[in-house]
Amino acid sequence: MVQGRGRRARRAGLVGVLWATAELTVTVGVVVLLLVVHQVWWTNRQATAAAQEQVRSLEQSWAREGAPGGEPLASGPSSSSVSASASAGGSASPAAPGASSVPAPRPSERAAGAHAGAYAVLRIPRLGLVVPVAQGIDKRAVLDKGYVGQYPGTAGPGAQGNFALAGHRNTHGEPFRYVNRLRAGDELIVDVRGRRYTYVVGRILSETTERDTGVIAPVPRSVVKPEHGYSEPGSYITLTTCTPEYSSKYRLVIWGTLRP
Repeated sequence: MVQGRGRRARRAGLVGVLWATAELTVTVGVVVLLLVVHQVWWTNRQATAAAQEQVRSLEQSWAREGAPGGEPLASGPSSSSVSASASAGGSASPAAPGASSVPAPRPSERAAGAHAGAYAVLRIPRLGLVVPVAQGIDKRAVLDKGYVGQYPGTAGPGAQGNFALAGHRNTHGEPFRYVNRLRAGDELIVDVRGRRYTYVVGRILSETTERDTGVIAPVPRSVVKPEHGYSEPGSYITLTTCTPEYSSKYRLVIWGTLRP
């Protein structure tokens, strides 16, 4: 009798341990799921909403200022035309940026009252994308806000050299989510205080390493895959983001040239 009660007690204890372990596993699973939902869904909603508010702020400020010293903006997609699916993320910096002799836009070129780093708007008609452009590629200060960031030291919009940009492909607004859909001939439009610069996609590097600094050099050419890039000075734009999706292992690069 005593031995029987002892075996039953041990079995009951084992069942209790297994039950507690199962409960703990389910609890941890729910917490992880909630964190994933927050990271993938909620941060996207927050960043996208804030970025579009920044675009509206810039556009309203430019409208009040007029178009000093430049041609009026041509008609194009407004901030309200952004499709929810055309956002883009992943961590997006291919190593240290290359230097350029052409400075980035001066602080005076930013709209009054705008976010300290947001000074331009990037529009990609094929993707229905309208997103603010800020200086720098710091994740917390720029990229995680759903902005596109300009690599320090690269040329300003419309200038000789390489206007190089980074953006998330997944999470935090993911403005570059679908840049892999771009094709040669697609337009990349940059608005800065009443001035519009239209670039045309020319070449695409589907995969390179994060240390491939050549892709954002003044004359962009991959140092990892030298057959990709350009060899003559000009006015270029570069978009960089992570690839494959939900990974930061490689970089996807889109190049364009300024339309005369």
